[in-house]
Amino acid sequence: METQKKKQWKADSLLLFATACWGSSYLLTSLALKEMEPITLSACRFLLAFLVIFALSFKKIRRVSASTLKYSALVGLTLAVTYLSSTYGMLSTGIDNASFLCSLTFVFTPILGFLFKRQIPEKKFYLSIAAAFVGVALLTLNGRLRPRIGDLLCILCAASYAIDLLVTESAVAKPDVDAYQLGVYSLAATGLMLLPFAFLLETPHLPQTALTWGIFLFLGIVCSGVTLVIQTVQQQYTTASRAGLIITLEPVFAALIAYFAVGETLSARGAVGAALMLGAMLIMEVPFRDRAAAGVESVFPGGRK
Repeated sequence: METQKKKQWKADSLLLFATACWGSSYLLTSLALKEMEPITLSACRFLLAFLVIFALSFKKIRRVSASTLKYSALVGLTLAVTYLSSTYGMLSTGIDNASFLCSLTFVFTPILGFLFKRQIPEKKFYLSIAAAFVGVALLTLNGRLRPRIGDLLCILCAASYAIDLLVTESAVAKPDVDAYQLGVYSLAATGLMLLPFAFLLETPHLPQTALTWGIFLFLGIVCSGVTLVIQTVQQQYTTASRAGLIITLEPVFAALIAYFAVGETLSARGAVGAALMLGAMLIMEVPFRDRAAAGVESVFPGGRK
């Protein structure tokens, strides 16, 4: 039997793998968009992910409650907006910009939590949002102090995903909602919501080249499917603080992959903005604990948030 420490190390390693996959999806999506249209790509990606996970875990998800399906539809709606805004956003902004701006979810989540659930943000949130605000300005504003439409769409992506997290939080707290099934059926809901718009607004077609087929299969099976299972299963073996810190590395992976794969770099101003945003994420995710009496500050306290 594995010790708790080994389980945690394994969970952290798998979460790091999932985060790297999510980081790579920005570049891969931008490449796939050269051959497939945005709504079609998103719809097919989610439907493929659902079909693969459904086939692999049929016995576990074949019996589902009405409440789980209802919340799956709500989560699917927020995911549809999230992925469409990020996909369209990448059409008119850089991969680095898109990855960092889409990660602003960590700012929107406590704001929406306060507005709709009266959840009081931690004091460090105010420092975090100030750093993030300056970072976004440096990263997105042009010489005329106007962000590009792609930047605004990526910020919408972050806000929409924050709503998704709050809806999911409310759903899994209900006794008749199965968290794993919620994750799986929300994939189907997202794909089915997007598919009609693909036929109405685009000319749907499957990938035409071997390269795009490979990208499409990786985005669907790995970035949307396998990583969902990893996040769902492995977070029970590690602390929320450690998982949060690992996931904040997504934009770092995206920037590194974009640099080494296609040579995309940030300007000096953009690099400072990205660094401020990454710092803001770390401020929010590191659970600082007041231990003035002992003269000690714990970065990774035991237990969950």
